[in-house]
Order: sequence, then structure tokens, then C-alpha cells
Amino acid sequence: MPQYTRNPPLDIPELDPDPLKQLDKWLADAREAGMIDPTAMALGTATPDGRPSVRIVLFKGFRHGGLNFYTHLLSRKGLELEMNPFVAATFWWDRLERQVRVEGRVSRLPETVARDYFQSRPRESQLSAYTSRQSQVVGSREALDARMRDNAQKFEGQAIPFPDSWGGYSLEPESFEFWQGRPGRTHDRLLYRRCVKAWKIERLEP
Repeated sequence: MPQYTRNPPLDIPELDPDPLKQLDKWLADAREAGMIDPTAMALGTATPDGRPSVRIVLFKGFRHGGLNFYTHLLSRKGLELEMNPFVAATFWWDRLERQVRVEGRVSRLPETVARDYFQSRPRESQLSAYTSRQSQVVGSREALDARMRDNAQKFEGQAIPFPDSWGGYSLEPESFEFWQGRPGRTHDRLLYRRCVKAWKIERLEP
């Protein structure tokens, strides 16, 4: 059984009063540690009657205090986000023995922001977003690959159109928990809760 020993004890005075700045610092540490993709976060959504689903998405920066990510709007997650905007997300960096949990609600990013990000993606990623009917059943891999080839030929020498069914969300946080592993499972858990004018930081028992 592994023992978590890679970091010194974490205490409240060592944290930035702003959890977004603290998250940015830990993301930088994860990049330096050589994580394959430190921006990967598990995103949990739920239907209106509380049936949850979780998948990995990529964090794509901050905007007005929110955490951005992009997706197909008619995918399972997109439909659940429209029905129930409350979500939870978790970053996990095993090389640092750290995780960050975020809870809050999402709102759609402006289309102009989504378009700018879409156009910054590699052409293959744009083509995939245009072609994929995310979360729908497909008869075979060959059928999907054929659609990709058809669209690649259709738009050869042209810009890939921005898909109407694709866009971005901002996770507007209501709480953050910064978790750092400690020996003997007495882990450090420091919780930020949004108050009227500032964030309140409290320690949770492991």
C-alpha cells in the first residue's frame, strides 16, 4: 500500500486566498512534474432526477472566475448540463499525490469565445468535432472513418466550418477542496467556500 510522502504538510497560511490562483499554481507544478495531461479533469454531471455520469474533459483556462471546457452540445454531458447545470470536477495528479475538487454550476460560453477556441485547434481536431455525433450509436468504426474521410475531402483547402452543435461552458465555482496526501492516510484537506465578499478556508478531517 503506497504511503503519500512527496510533499510537506499543507496548511492554510501556505494557500493563496484566491483558489483560482492556487489551482493555477498546482497546475504549473503538475506540468513541471511531467504529467501526461495535467489539465485532465473528471467532470460529473447528473440528470434532473439525480442519475450521475462522469467522464474526463480538458480544462481550457479561466474566464471571469470560471473554469472553461468545450464539448458537443448534444452529447450526453451537453444534454445533462442543459437540464441540470450543477456539476462537480476533480483534478488528480498522482506524481504529486494531490487532487483538487471543484463544485459549482455551469453556464454557456459566448459563441464568439467558442469559435475563437475552435479555430485555434489543430485541423484534425476541428474535423473530428465537425464530424462526430458524440454519444450517438454508430454502426462501425469504418462508418465513422468514412464520414471523416468524406468531410476531409469536402473541405480540402477550406476552413472547417464551426459546428452548430459544439460549444463551451464555464464552471462557476462555489467551492474548492485542495487535497494533499500524507503518510498514514492523515491527508490534508483544505476547503474554500465562497462567502459574500471573499473565500473562507477551512480544514476538513481526512
